[in-house]
Amino acid sequence: MDIDDEYAGVYEWKDVDMEDRPFPEDYGGGGGGGGSGVVAPGESRDPLLIFGSGIMLMILGKLDARSVALARLVCRRWMFIASSDYIWAPKCDALWAGKAHIPRTAKERGIPKFLAYLLSVMDAKRNRILQRDLCDHIWDFHFKESAPDYWKNLDPYWTGFGNRMKRYFHGDGSISADADDRVWGGHESCYTIVTGLLEDGSIREHYIRINRWLKLSVRRRDDWGWELSSSLCSYSSLPDAEKEEGTGPSSPVI
Repeated sequence: MDIDDEYAGVYEWKDVDMEDRPFPEDYGGGGGGGGSGVVAPGESRDPLLIFGSGIMLMILGKLDARSVALARLVCRRWMFIASSDYIWAPKCDALWAGKAHIPRTAKERGIPKFLAYLLSVMDAKRNRILQRDLCDHIWDFHFKESAPDYWKNLDPYWTGFGNRMKRYFHGDGSISADADDRVWGGHESCYTIVTGLLEDGSIREHYIRINRWLKLSVRRRDDWGWELSSSLCSYSSLPDAEKEEGTGPSSPVI
C-alpha cells in the first residue's frame, strides 16, 4: 500500500471548522467512567457522550492510525480525545519499530505523540538528503562487483577479512575514514550535495559528489535509511534509531 493511502487521514491534523455544540457535564463519563448507555428519544447518539472519554480512549486505541486521525475531524471534542498520547504513544512505538533512523523533529522533547507520528510519516516520504543527514549517521562503504579487482581485494566486504569500511561526513564538507582503512590512504576528500529544482519546486536532479568521482545517486530505504551509490561503490547509513534526540534536520522538510 502506498504511504499516501495508508496515512491519508493523518495529514488532517489541524482544528476542524465545525459548529461547537454544547458540552454536557458528563461528556467525559464522570471522569472516565462512561455515560449511562441509555439514549432517550431526542438525545445525542454521540458515542463519546454515551460511553465517556475513558472507554472511548480504549476503543480508539484499538483502531489503526488513519482511522483515529479521521476521528479527530468529527468535532473539537473528538479531536481532543483522539489526540491523546495514550492512543498515539503506542502507535509511534509501532511505527518506529525496525526503522534505521527516527527523525529529529519527531523526538523533540514535549511535543504531542500525534504530532510526532505525523512528522515521522512526513519525513519518511522525504527523498531529499541534507547535510544533517549525512553528518548524523555513520556510513558503511563497499565497492560493487563492477569495481576493479584491485579495489575489491582491499575491501573486507569482498575478502571477508577485517572490519567493514566506514565513512564519516563532517559539517565542514570533508569526509574521513577509520585509521586502519586500507582503501582510504589518508587522502583528502570533500563532498557536495547537488539539488536541481524545477519551477514548481519539484526535484529535477539530486545527487552527492565526492571530489571529482562519479555522482552518487540518493535513495531512501523502506526502513527510513539512506543509500548513496554509483556504478562502482555504495554507501549505506547504519541504523541509529536508539539516539534519544533522533537524527536528520531539526525542522520539517517538504
